Amino acid sequence: MRLLFAAMAAHGHTYPLVPLAQAAIRAGHDVVFAAGAPFLPVLHAAGLPAVPAGMGLPEALAAATAAGVQAGDRQVGHALGQVMARQWAEDLAVLLARHRTELLIHDVTTLGAALAGAQAGIPVLAHTFGRVDPGPTWKMINWVFTELVEDAGLDAATVLHSGRVLDICPESVQAPGFLATADRIPLRPVGWSPPGAPPPVRRRPLVYLTLGTAFATPELLRQSLFGLATLPVDVLVTTGPTVPAAALGEVPGNVRVESWVAQQDLLPRADLVVHHGGSGTMLGAFQAGLPQLLLPRAADQFGNAEAVVTAGAGARLLPDDVTSEAVTTLAEALLADPGPRAAARRIAAEIAAMPSPDRVVAELTG
Repeated sequence: MRLLFAAMAAHGHTYPLVPLAQAAIRAGHDVVFAAGAPFLPVLHAAGLPAVPAGMGLPEALAAATAAGVQAGDRQVGHALGQVMARQWAEDLAVLLARHRTELLIHDVTTLGAALAGAQAGIPVLAHTFGRVDPGPTWKMINWVFTELVEDAGLDAATVLHSGRVLDICPESVQAPGFLATADRIPLRPVGWSPPGAPPPVRRRPLVYLTLGTAFATPELLRQSLFGLATLPVDVLVTTGPTVPAAALGEVPGNVRVESWVAQQDLLPRADLVVHHGGSGTMLGAFQAGLPQLLLPRAADQFGNAEAVVTAGAGARLLPDDVTSEAVTTLAEALLADPGPRAAARRIAAEIAAMPSPDRVVAELTG
């Protein structure tokens, strides 16, 4: 079968689709992955034929600003539901015809793929990257996208709900509103990222600190790592692409700083994850059965933090509450209390029981 994958140019949106695309390749299917140009080298290295398409969120937000749309939900809605969706629909129309695609699978935020698939009469499946909370932001995105679809002469309800959703979030932590409305195909989340620095040799309990690929700041990283460094643990900090490792300056002797690690290799060696609340890190920590301390900053991070706390698998510090001392206190408690680890392991068992990418590919193409 000919499958086309499409994902927004962001680590947390592109990487979650890679395991399913690789499974399709293993099964002998003809796969093309449409993604932002910066991600083509890493996709090629992963064995996936990849082509440039669409645009990233920063470019779409800039276009929305230039159009006079004010910041907030309306601007995000215009960026994702209009600017980005139109570009993706135009680019994918060409790719779908050239590739003679039989099934289109897209990151849930790449709405233009749903429009392109509907225009071409091709089956479409959305693919989540974590929890999907149909709150005000999503409602605004869908409202703006509805205008684009209707301008194309199509029925918006049909396009928005054109197929089932491949959901990599375990049901117990998925947003209730999404569970109530989506026709889900459960798909086990498989952590994937390109190679990075090797995991450390364990000498003491290991705490992994990351603020992801988009929202990290030197100030918050330093505040957090100095709080963790007072504990009898080793701390591995990843700065990501937005913060140079040198920006953290001199750090305590039990802290190691790297720009990037392969998270899926590191997490099985860790004892606690302190992070921003990104979906990939949250799901990876769940899969490894690890307690989490979340420091949410933006986007879906607050909902993810709420889900972790509600599940009993961790704690959170809201932006105004973050201090080195608060990080120390909560991290120490999470390391000592068996309850959050037990809750995380229950979710790990739930994830392990979800269908693998290979099984889902067989079901989709059989």
